Amino acid sequence: MNRSDLKELYYITPIANVPSILKHGILSHNLSREIPHDDSMAMSDIQGRRENKKIPGTNKQLHDYANLYFDAHNPMLCKRSNRNTKICVLRINASVLDLPDVIVADRNASSDYVRFYETVEGLAAIDKEKLFAKYWTHPQNRYEEWAHKSIKCAEVLVPNKVEPKYILGALVANQTALESLKKLERELHVDIKGDIFF
Repeated sequence: MNRSDLKELYYITPIANVPSILKHGILSHNLSREIPHDDSMAMSDIQGRRENKKIPGTNKQLHDYANLYFDAHNPMLCKRSNRNTKICVLRINASVLDLPDVIVADRNASSDYVRFYETVEGLAAIDKEKLFAKYWTHPQNRYEEWAHKSIKCAEVLVPNKVEPKYILGALVANQTALESLKKLERELHVDIKGDIFF
């Protein structure tokens, strides 16, 4: 995958967090502890795996980074489909890839098999076809399905936080979610894009 292939990245969050994000930015897990927020997107088993993971070649841990997805239509969003009226996907300018010390994870960063790269090398290492595939299920091969599922959750890791100026807008699943978000933030551009939700 090339840098030119990417126009935006994505962050999945409860709608309730959007006003705070627009004020403070998308914070790393460690920084977000200092600000009241809805953390219902977090899955305890995954967070446990992420908590002590160190990023090779740095003095930082995974929880010191704000994490973005290349593709919002991924297993994380699928797992939260029962909350479609309460969550949104923030669209993030892909220029964050050009910030200092950004790391690319070639699959879910909590995976035992993940590799971490600087931006250019990381983009080249990602299987673009698998990353942007609509489906990741492989009924005849459970290992292939597990690997593909992890690749769909490849991440961009931004040290500390993503500043609010990089937020382009939001995507929601339906009219109910749109109205909820607009009640909180009238200025943010919001589109209903049900096909990326589940």
